[in-house]
Amino acid sequence: MFGHGNHNNSERNFAMLTILLNCGVRLSELVNMNISDIDFENNKINVIGKGNKERTIYLNNACVKAIKSYLEVRPRDAVKFNSRDALFLSEQKKRISRRTVQQIVKQELHLAGIEKADKYSVHKLRHTAATLMYKYGKVDIRALQELLGHESISTTEIYTHVDNEQIRNAVESNPLANL
Repeated sequence: MFGHGNHNNSERNFAMLTILLNCGVRLSELVNMNISDIDFENNKINVIGKGNKERTIYLNNACVKAIKSYLEVRPRDAVKFNSRDALFLSEQKKRISRRTVQQIVKQELHLAGIEKADKYSVHKLRHTAATLMYKYGKVDIRALQELLGHESISTTEIYTHVDNEQIRNAVESNPLANL
């Protein structure tokens, strides 16, 4: 779906979007990812979040596959000295910038046929990932808080709008509902 255009950076873009939509990382966390932080044996990566706090992000199969495909084509020659360990590189062979990632997200969403793609941001993808995990993946709110790197559960609750259907299902799921 994403990142599979006929351009040089399709694997990179696909890997970035896959990580954003599957892991709900922040923009700063994505651009600061380093190859040395990836543990393929345990399918995880360490990221530096808000407040310089390190946390572990577990990578699902889609993320691992996308990262490995990108690493196969990631530039190796003439990479800027201070960017050699950067996971994602720009055309200039240095660590990709936040602004470039934002432009890529808008461009890829537009190419995917998503209307009003310019209204989307990397942060909205983080929100989408959190909502999908919570609502359809049945991820516990405390686990989601940990995954997103939120200090406070109230911040996580913003991502998990409880709709009326969920409230009805909660009442119906009560073991005492059918006495």
